[in-house]
Amino acid sequence: MIEYITAGESHGKGMIVIIKGIPSNLIIDENFINSELSRRQKGYGRGARMKIETDKVEILSGVWKGKTTGSPITIVIWNKDYENWKDKAPTPILEPRPGHADLIGGYKFNHLDDLRKVLERSSARETAARVAGGSLVKLLLKEFGIEIFSHVVNWGGIEIDTSHLPLEEIKNLAFQSEIQSACDKTTEERVKKLIDEAKQNGDTVGGIIEVIVNNVPPFLGSYQTYQEKLDAKIAEAVLSIQAVKGIEFGLGFKYAYTSGKKAHDEIFYDGKYYRKTNNAGGIEGGMSNGSPIVFRAVMKPIPTLMSPLSTVNISSKEKVEAIKERSDVTAVGACGVVIENSIAFVIANALISRYGGDDLNLIKENFNNDKSLKYFR
Repeated sequence: MIEYITAGESHGKGMIVIIKGIPSNLIIDENFINSELSRRQKGYGRGARMKIETDKVEILSGVWKGKTTGSPITIVIWNKDYENWKDKAPTPILEPRPGHADLIGGYKFNHLDDLRKVLERSSARETAARVAGGSLVKLLLKEFGIEIFSHVVNWGGIEIDTSHLPLEEIKNLAFQSEIQSACDKTTEERVKKLIDEAKQNGDTVGGIIEVIVNNVPPFLGSYQTYQEKLDAKIAEAVLSIQAVKGIEFGLGFKYAYTSGKKAHDEIFYDGKYYRKTNNAGGIEGGMSNGSPIVFRAVMKPIPTLMSPLSTVNISSKEKVEAIKERSDVTAVGACGVVIENSIAFVIANALISRYGGDDLNLIKENFNNDKSLKYFR
């Protein structure tokens, strides 16, 4: 199985990801990995650091002449901003931000002399390493025709309805949009105005991201144990991302307003099983059913505010304003990129669990010999 761990601090030398379990003989396209990192840095409302860093990977192990060897893969993204920080002695941070890891992390790890020790690791900069690792796994999924993409369906309360659009059009419109949404120019300008107003007020904006896993085969995941349920694994990966506070699959919370006769996806057969609806979001009983996997995640407004909220100095216990760190007004679109690459590990592991093998060619052979697949669209 594929496992990974990230390391590094926001203003340290670099962000690192080590991945084990990637099968051998996978062709690695560094340009694709770097393009995913670039997507993570883009979007309306991003902060000044995105102009400093131009994230690119350096692969230190596990790849030989452009192909994986089956050994652990080490990837590093060097932080350009490290040069601006390495000789500085910043004033200790004692004013924790509401909504951030600062206060609880400081007490948990006894970093009460300087909360920067918490900030540096809990920062969303860590997600650069996740995207680097996840994009490598995306290359594995591409070998089986599986594609993951995202788009923003709610910006600070401005809803974007894409229910009438085919998936390919949603993907193309969102890719071309400065706000990563499949919407018209009028709606895009409304969203940009909302973000601009938040910036002027020292505020931040959250939103909802829809993620689609297309061309995913049935049978991934299992109902046998809770640890193997595909939707549970996806939820774990998504909720581990900084600022993500909720997830729903298919109809999600709208199930509460829908009767059973309208809630479930009827099954049809014309030589293959198929559905006319996808209310389940492509997962039934913890398993993929052959329909696209569709879920939505909510990202809260970023807790670093230029017009800070009240907090308490952990040394004097006096009421003060929370610290102001360089940050974004919003990163909802970028969060979608992080989600895509984080769940790539989940989908790949479910695929390997069914079609296992240490060599990509063996996994492909097992996949192509799965006779059950012929019964599903």
